[in-house]
Amino acid sequence: MRKIRKGDQVVVIAGRDKGKRGLVERVLENDHLMVAGVNQAKRHTRPNPLKNEPGGILLKEMPIHVSNVAIWNASAQKADRVGIRFEGEGANKRKVRFFKSNNEALGG
Repeated sequence: MRKIRKGDQVVVIAGRDKGKRGLVERVLENDHLMVAGVNQAKRHTRPNPLKNEPGGILLKEMPIHVSNVAIWNASAQKADRVGIRFEGEGANKRKVRFFKSNNEALGG
């Protein structure tokens, strides 16, 4: 079970965009994430009149490593670590993610 999933609110804890928050749009297979509004690079593109695309400098989101982000705990208003525990008994037993600071379960 991954500790950070698609749709989670995360905060960048290292690098150029330190302190920025955003939603995880995609989880890549090599421990990288695509986070909205974080780690943007400029892409110089040529115009393509056949596809009716203008040229110019576009902002493109790049992947960021999972070690450089932490999940955002909305109730504590700070970045937090995630743990995994089992809840339920017998056939209803399932893995649940929780915040380490206050033992509160994550939604989803």
